[in-house]
Amino acid sequence: MKNNNLSFGTYIREIRILKNIGQRELAQKIGIAASYLNDIEKNKRKAPKQIVLKKISKLLKINLDDLNDLAGISKGNVAPDIREYIENNPEIISLIRSIKENKLTGYKIKNIENSINKENSKALIIAAGLGSRLKKHTENLPKCMLDFGGKTLLQRQLDAYKKNSITDISVIRGFKKEKIKYKGLKYFENTDYKNNNILNSIFYAEDFINGNIIISYSDILFDSTVVKRLLKSNHDISVVVDIDWRGYYVGRKDHPISEAENVIFNSNNEVEKIGKINTGTEEVHGEFIGMIKLTDSGANIFKEQFHRLKKIYWNKPFQRAKIFQRAYLTDFIQELVDIGIKVHCVIIESGWKEIDTVEDYKKALVGFKKKFTKN
Repeated sequence: MKNNNLSFGTYIREIRILKNIGQRELAQKIGIAASYLNDIEKNKRKAPKQIVLKKISKLLKINLDDLNDLAGISKGNVAPDIREYIENNPEIISLIRSIKENKLTGYKIKNIENSINKENSKALIIAAGLGSRLKKHTENLPKCMLDFGGKTLLQRQLDAYKKNSITDISVIRGFKKEKIKYKGLKYFENTDYKNNNILNSIFYAEDFINGNIIISYSDILFDSTVVKRLLKSNHDISVVVDIDWRGYYVGRKDHPISEAENVIFNSNNEVEKIGKINTGTEEVHGEFIGMIKLTDSGANIFKEQFHRLKKIYWNKPFQRAKIFQRAYLTDFIQELVDIGIKVHCVIIESGWKEIDTVEDYKKALVGFKKKFTKN
């Protein structure tokens, strides 16, 4: 997410330096003269054309909407992508005029935006890990490919998403990636899955993280109603929290309660603490199931903070992780909370299962017909 106090040129220069890319190198990759890029960065020229903005966005991994907004300010006009869209779709003018004539407030406009985004939600599934705790079951198979009643775990997830009209779905592959090959999905490859953890794995799909998006672990079975409830949240960053979680750990030996990713939240259902909290000394309200939703603004916050923290903590301890590369998603969420970013809890009571160990798998198979064939 950009700093609104920066000009277009200054912003490009700061991001370029942050990414350790030389001015001449960037100009060559974009296909413009180095002198022209130098003038842009020194604010001697206005922002370039849309085709150049798109190349800059891709190379520097900057949100294209942010670039267009700054470009519009640079040119003393509306953002160029919006101007281009209006020119190509003049029927939109009547909608804009209706908003103007009805004097809609920012809150009402935001609600319209959220409603449109919900209809175009997408999903990202993190499926790069080894799944070593499932032993022989995952020696040659990613755990999302385990069979549950004639369908794989991944297929069960896809069904739950599609029942909520989510069809734009991507998967981050790593271990035995060739075993995950369903048509209609987009794929991203985590080439370092042996050395990183969930947080860094997510960012192999950074280009997909925008708009209204759900990100989920690949080792959870969940009802379609869980997705439905999450989609109702209008908050920029929302996590799903099960408050009926303790019973699931009764008799669970291979994955004890001390390893649960727990959540403590306040009266506004905002996260205060998340992760492997010491359940013996603190009152825990629920368990994070491994599913998070971001709005477009939330996605921008998510990406901006990741890159800021990566620069500071790479190869260093981060939250509960020994080094940043091995951080869990919950470590990152806790950091967001610590710096004052609100993370909303979407509350559920059961409706899901984690498949982390052989014990989990066997128990899930026993109760599968009763619990998960209803949907």
